[in-house]
Amino acid sequence: MAELSVDLVATDRKVWSGVAKEVSAPSVDGQIGILANHTPLLAVLRPGKITVRTATGTAVEADVTGGFVSVDENLVTIVVDEITLV
Repeated sequence: MAELSVDLVATDRKVWSGVAKEVSAPSVDGQIGILANHTPLLAVLRPGKITVRTATGTAVEADVTGGFVSVDENLVTIVVDEITLV
């Protein structure tokens, strides 16, 4: 099964980086679910919860205040204004 390379970055630091099976993020147009081989995407994030399901099955969850998500060739980059890991 194909996997995603994910970088979760705040304005002042890298928060988390790793391999994932799925990413869920709150865009201004609704919740986005990202799996491997997703079409290229650039979306603005609204306040809400980001969930990253890692390749090992664990979940990384974070509350964010906004930002953006970019997807291209199984690389997901999430840049957020403020973040709190839960």
